Amino acid sequence: MRTEKGKVVSVNISDTKGVVKEPVEKGSFIKNHGLENDAHAGDWHRQVSLLGVESFNKMRDMGMDDLKYGDFAENLTTEGIILYELPIGTKLKIGNTLHEVTQIGKECHKGCAIQVKVGKCVMPKEGIFTKVLEGGIIRPGDEIEII
Repeated sequence: MRTEKGKVVSVNISDTKGVVKEPVEKGSFIKNHGLENDAHAGDWHRQVSLLGVESFNKMRDMGMDDLKYGDFAENLTTEGIILYELPIGTKLKIGNTLHEVTQIGKECHKGCAIQVKVGKCVMPKEGIFTKVLEGGIIRPGDEIEII
């Protein structure tokens, strides 16, 4: 049985695709667009990427101790919900925003900076993507609720 509530640990952004993202104090998430000023935002189904601390810990257990939030190019680092077990179509209330899960995992592109830096990437199996249904601000510490 999965936990029905979790929290945002980090909000991360980059203006270039295929690179690690940098943590920020807060992010402005725009309806049908994604994280404002992020390279992956736009009118498509992978507007926001999420990865759980639980996945980070798997990588740390493999000896990758120097990982930082955003290293897997995730917009939101989360805790408390096993994200990749959520069915497509699941709605998540994150802070005062509303998201819909649109994809679980992804194909890693060749020469990805994350894979080069980290050696292996958990995003292909454990990262998820959402579309923003209702925009707003998300900050570290905000609650995530499965609707």
